[in-house]
Amino acid sequence: MSSIVPENNPSSAHKSSARDWIMKIFLHWGVMPFLLVIAVITFSLMSSRFLTTDNLINLFRQSVYLVLVSLGQMLALISGGFDLSVGTIVAVSSVVSALTMGALALSFPDAIWLVITLGCLAGLGAAMLIGMVNGAGVAVFGVSPFIMTLGMQSIGFGIALFLTAGVPVSNLPDTLGDVFGFGVLLGVPVPILMMLLILALMFVLLNYSAWGRHLYAVGSNPKAALLSGIRVKPVLISAYVLCALIAGVSGLLLTARTASGDANLGGSMALESIAACVIGGVSLRGGIGRLENVVLGAIFIGLVQNGMNLAQIGSYLQIVVLGVLLIIAVVFDRIRQRRLYRL
Repeated sequence: MSSIVPENNPSSAHKSSARDWIMKIFLHWGVMPFLLVIAVITFSLMSSRFLTTDNLINLFRQSVYLVLVSLGQMLALISGGFDLSVGTIVAVSSVVSALTMGALALSFPDAIWLVITLGCLAGLGAAMLIGMVNGAGVAVFGVSPFIMTLGMQSIGFGIALFLTAGVPVSNLPDTLGDVFGFGVLLGVPVPILMMLLILALMFVLLNYSAWGRHLYAVGSNPKAALLSGIRVKPVLISAYVLCALIAGVSGLLLTARTASGDANLGGSMALESIAACVIGGVSLRGGIGRLENVVLGAIFIGLVQNGMNLAQIGSYLQIVVLGVLLIIAVVFDRIRQRRLYRL
């Protein structure tokens, strides 16, 4: 009897390789690349202005502030928590820096750069204070990150409203906006240069320092990290302080762009930054997250908002879309984690 050898099916092999390729992308980058392709195709069909050079340049400029806040949020997520107060930190740093500059400008009208420097330091100091309180509550007193940062969100927002009486603080030095709001250096907008500088510093910190390795270890398994000799509490506190500091930088840049200190700045940034991180593949369980993915995730959120504006979709529906994207990202994050644990 002659044995019958089945022929190889090229179509089946091709489908299998394509499926493996898609799975590799999903495991490495998360759901973000697939959402990005869908968004680009959808908004390109809805508006002919979406893929124009001017619009893309405007998109990157507007995404700087969310990228910065998302980078800070990433640190809190990697540590095993999250920070719901980042939007309030943006507002507090804006209000405190603006009030400080306004008061000092009356005393030192000819020392503009001294006024700007001290105002920025005051805003960053206020941001770091909130981050320190968040970190201490989570690390020292064992308060849930949700409760701790939610409480600080309310406290910070109330303080910002109290300091301004709900009215934006204006009459800031024109130099602030000219340099940090709309300035250009070597053909690149200054806010983008600031973002790239912070991005480079964070890349070195997370990938080439002991602190970065300890942060990932604490987020993955705090008990194992403690038994390994890692000082868990200082790592957690520093993660929240750095998160607040980076959010404070975003608040200062927004103050320079709007030429005012506003208690309502950053109102939706907590949700947007968490969405950007999760879409970028940062695990809500801690210990997993890549810097470049978070940047792309934040740009994706900006891209979706930009596309919806061009398509004349109302602001209320935009909030709905953002919530849907967050839920989708969380669902696919769970699927991705299960796949990774099986490998």
